[in-house]
Amino acid sequence: MIGYLEGALLRRDDEQGQITLLVSQVGYEVRLPDIVWRELGVNRMNADGQTQLKLFIYQHQTERSPRPLLIGFTNVIQREFFERFISVPNIGPTAAAKALNLPVRSIARAIEERDLGILTKLSGIGRSKAEAIVAALNGKMAKFALIQDAREPVPEVLTTDELREQVIEVLVSQLGYRKYEATLMVDESLKEKPDIQTPEELFDEVYRRKHR
Repeated sequence: MIGYLEGALLRRDDEQGQITLLVSQVGYEVRLPDIVWRELGVNRMNADGQTQLKLFIYQHQTERSPRPLLIGFTNVIQREFFERFISVPNIGPTAAAKALNLPVRSIARAIEERDLGILTKLSGIGRSKAEAIVAALNGKMAKFALIQDAREPVPEVLTTDELREQVIEVLVSQLGYRKYEATLMVDESLKEKPDIQTPEELFDEVYRRKHR
């Protein structure tokens, strides 16, 4: 299973949103969601084998579709969000990659706030699919909705002190908050709900308090 690729931009297909990445003399065809395409500035790059790219990869391959589909992301949190997004019924990897034309944070907040207007702005997502996305993912997106700079949190089950320190660390080093902001948000959340046991629950409570 391919999880990460680092190599030179050999070819780009603007229409398909796909690039060929040369890694150790092997060319990998990688689909890039629109948000990744824009973030990397691929449309401004020359496909001459000189531009170096680093991509976290989601690989999709089934018996019905034996040819591997590689989808690239600039960081792990984008890939984790994508993996949750494709858990929605009738949204496969190709459709999901096409749909991601808004920042992960914006999509996650729209899901948490049941904002169908925002979700229907995603490419290929009509009202019925937007409703299906909300039904499947509402209440599970707080961690992504808290993103300021897209990076990856790591969910674990910890003791209260370890849980507190880890979530503060995630908010500071991975999600872009200042230490005092993160500490205040986490401590207030734990004070209101001292029975929280997992980072996911704590992210949910931090997000709920921040937006109530």
